[in-house]
Order: sequence, then structure tokens, then C-alpha cells
Amino acid sequence: MRSQSGGSEVAGPPSFETAKNLRQKARSAGMHPDHWYAVEYARVVPVGRVVEVKFWDCSIALFRGDDGRLRALEDRCAHRHVRLSIGHVAGCALTCIYHGWSYDEQGRLVEVPHELFGRQFGDVKIRTYPVRERYGLIWLFPGRPGRADQTPLPEIPEIEGPSSWACVPIDFIWRAHHSMIVDNVSDFTHAYLHKRYRPFVDAKLTRCEMRANKVELSYDVVVGDGRFSKLFVDRKRVRTDRMDLAFEYPYQWSNTGDKIKHWCFLLPIDERTTRVFFLFYFDALKIPFAPLRIPRWVMEPFLAVANRLLIKPLLSEDGIAVEAEQQAYDKFSGGPAIEFNPAVQMFQKLIVRRWEEHLAQSARGHQNETEGVA
Repeated sequence: MRSQSGGSEVAGPPSFETAKNLRQKARSAGMHPDHWYAVEYARVVPVGRVVEVKFWDCSIALFRGDDGRLRALEDRCAHRHVRLSIGHVAGCALTCIYHGWSYDEQGRLVEVPHELFGRQFGDVKIRTYPVRERYGLIWLFPGRPGRADQTPLPEIPEIEGPSSWACVPIDFIWRAHHSMIVDNVSDFTHAYLHKRYRPFVDAKLTRCEMRANKVELSYDVVVGDGRFSKLFVDRKRVRTDRMDLAFEYPYQWSNTGDKIKHWCFLLPIDERTTRVFFLFYFDALKIPFAPLRIPRWVMEPFLAVANRLLIKPLLSEDGIAVEAEQQAYDKFSGGPAIEFNPAVQMFQKLIVRRWEEHLAQSARGHQNETEGVA
């Protein structure tokens, strides 16, 4: 089979190891596991329930014990490797559906209900993961457990405390690599895609720089110019002609006038699937055709309705676009890519660098284990 560029067509896009350019590396890189990742809503995992979540094709069983605390275990019984996430919670342990083997929060096998044929089950243990709750989300640390306490979660003080801003998270599962989504949510050259809703128009990039593990951007842009959205934007209290954004690896956020903000949390399920959690929160929305602000006690139900009627349809357009880009990349990964926005190359460089750092750390750890065994 021949590619459009005249060379031989490979069976799918190249791996990270065989990638020949920045785009190919970015589109095959994973995300560094030494960070906290939003994996589920807290309300989805009540006491006594277990669910499966995935990070980069690694399955994890997440459950809440009778004491109300969350636990996360490798989603694999040590016996026949059946997924524990199809088992059940027994007190504060997780029990395999097949033979009833139970594991505590340290991943230790604590009960085998059947005959042992004169043997002891000994020190059987599976992997555990640090887990936390914040902002109505469950956060998992899939990397080196010893680094979890040293690694902060994103700080969003506006949505905590007695005078917190209203926030109703919304999420999507998009069949696209996470790097495509990072490009999408921060590169405002795709305003044409949203010509119906006009969340941003006439964007001009005024700042773009990389600092350590962060890419910072600023746009001169008209924010909230849609047919309905502009009725709620209080332009007398909020400066809506400028937006600051950052890809603060592995998270993305924006700030408009210190009154309209959002965070985007990516969960890389596998090389072509990403779950995306969006948290939009506002301090300055007004009642249409009136100079009055929407009261705080009304904001949360208002945002729930806005998510359903405006934000979800708007972001679904992004989903259509990134999934189409993934499909195109799967076919034409070797073809030339033309990119004008310098920020996109910065995003990709950061994603590649962090993945290379993880691979180097993993290689060093494997070498140390091998030398220890030797």
C-alpha cells in the first residue's frame, strides 16, 4: 500500500520509539503518571460500590468501603487474574467474583473462602494506588506512590469554602489522543468550528511562552459573543476582551477577567481514547436584559441547565473535531502537517519531554531492580 507522500504505508501510526518528528512523538506519548488525575465523580462511587477506571490502558478497581473511604487496587485478582471491578465490596475489602478471594486496602490477600488443600496462601499482594476526593471528583495517582504526598492537586480556591463560586463539572469521552485535545482547548484558531455558539471570536495571540512544565498564553479576544451566552455576560464588571490560558502539565485552565474561569482535566484511557473533565465557574453572570447579577443560590441549578443546553453542545463540536483528527491521523500519520500557531508546537514539546522523562525514570528503575537481583 502506498501513502500519499509516495512512500510505503505503515500499519497504523508509528510508536513513540519509531516516531520521526515532533507531531508523531506527541501523538504517541503517554502522560507522566507522577501526577494526580481526575478519574471519576465522587457521587458515582457510593459506599459498597466498585467501578473500573483506566489510565493509559491500565485497569484500576476503585471502591468505597463501609467506612466511607475510597480505595484503589490493581484490577486483577492474583489467582486467575479476573478483574476485581466485577467483584463486590465486603466491608472495607474487595472480593473477587470468581473464587471469593478478598483484598484489603494495602492490596494484601486477607481471605480465601475455599479449601487450601493443606497449603497456606502466604504473602499474596497486588498493587494499590493513592486516591483522594476534591471538587466533587475522585483523583488517582498512577505513578510512584512515594511521590503522591509531594505532588499537589490543582488548587481552585474559588470553588471551595462558604462563599464559593458555583461549579457543575461536565465530562466527555472522546476517541482521540490527549495531545489533540490539549491543542484544541488552547488553540483559538479553530473559532470557525464554533461559528454557531461563538464562545470566542477574533482571537489574536499576544503572549506564548514555556516555563518549566507550563505553557502560558494570552489572547486578545471577544469572549461570550454567542446569541444566548452574551445575554448573561456582565461586561460592565468583567473585562471580556482578553483571556489568559495555560497548559500546566497535565492540566489546562483559562481566566477571563478573574471572573470567568475553567479547568480541563484529561484522563488518558489509552492511545486513542481520553476522558475529559471540564470545570467552568463564574463570579459575574447577569440576568438577561437587566443590570442585576444572578444570585449565588441560583447559580448552581443555572449552570446545570447551561451545561445541558449550551456548554455540552458547544464542547461536543470539539469532540467531533478531535475524533475526526484522530481518524485522519490514523490514516495519514506520515503526511506533512502545516501548523501556524506557535503554541501548538510548545504543547507538543512539553508532552514529549514529560513522557521521555517518565521513560527514563522507568528504565533507571528497571536497571536498579535487575542489578539488585543480580
